[in-house]
Amino acid sequence: MVNRQINVIQYGLGPIGASIVRLMLQKPELRIVGAIDVDPAKAGKDLGLVAGVGRELGVIVSSDAEKVLRGGADVVVHTTGSWLESVADQLLACVTARTHVVSTCEELSYPFRKHPQLSQSLDRCAAANGVAMLGTGVNPGFVMDKLVLTLSAVCRRVDSANATRIVDASKRRLPLQKKIGAGMTVEEFERQVAAGVIKHHGLPESVAMVADGLGFTLDEITETIQPMVASRDVKTEFLEVAAGQAAGVHQVAHGLHQGRPLVSLELRMYVGATNPGDTVELVGDPDISMTVPGGTHGDIATAAVAVNCIPAILEAKPGLRTSRDIPMHYYAGASAPEVVHPASC
Repeated sequence: MVNRQINVIQYGLGPIGASIVRLMLQKPELRIVGAIDVDPAKAGKDLGLVAGVGRELGVIVSSDAEKVLRGGADVVVHTTGSWLESVADQLLACVTARTHVVSTCEELSYPFRKHPQLSQSLDRCAAANGVAMLGTGVNPGFVMDKLVLTLSAVCRRVDSANATRIVDASKRRLPLQKKIGAGMTVEEFERQVAAGVIKHHGLPESVAMVADGLGFTLDEITETIQPMVASRDVKTEFLEVAAGQAAGVHQVAHGLHQGRPLVSLELRMYVGATNPGDTVELVGDPDISMTVPGGTHGDIATAAVAVNCIPAILEAKPGLRTSRDIPMHYYAGASAPEVVHPASC
């Protein structure tokens, strides 16, 4: 692994970007050398104050991405949007500046089915500039795809794969609560789903990643989005949901072959969720089932995954990579000793 100081630019300073900044400051091997955000309320201010560090860092947030990228860095951590087409120019600018990219853009996690031509363009541009680009996070990026594939390592055969994630969104940030439609009437929720506004991004991408990793041939990937309707009044730090209103999303994606689901992913993300948890089930030889009681905290885990895979992306093959390509990355404490392996006999 990389054994030197790594210079990083943070691109996007919403709640997740700010959380990533605070986590990077705990890693002595990482040095933040630039910060980008187009919000006039953030541009021109010290990064430490914008990210809630409580002190100045001597790095000024800039809305001029081209200028910041010209300053040079090893890696850009990119956290600006979920739709790949809307952030593609930002990503291309980063790799053209010869910086590796770790992005939390959900559609970048496995974009080959939905955006085949754009995927090729991103791959070619990154490869031509000798850098790697990765879309990752907790979901997609870990719980419902990489973790599923990792568990399959102990199977002699896998016939189908299923994952269920139940998330209590009342403990999450305001933008996410809004993104899942919490507090809307059922009718407004359905209109916003039809308009493509309300949804959790990434389930079809995770289905494709799992299917390709397990060698399944899919005829199609289907996805349904329904409201989770509140059975009681729920109040969060940010908003209130009355009984009968939408509390969040119930989203299901299937990877089908000849009408049979080979990969099934179910997400229930809503405020006031009961029995939250993450469950992965593999049907095969042997059957495997694993549950994380309480589930994986999405905001904390997204920041952790992004930061913990920075050393791995520096050693990845240039081009557009996915979580399937990146070797196992994990938390390494600041005082973790370097292990020197003896020479082979």
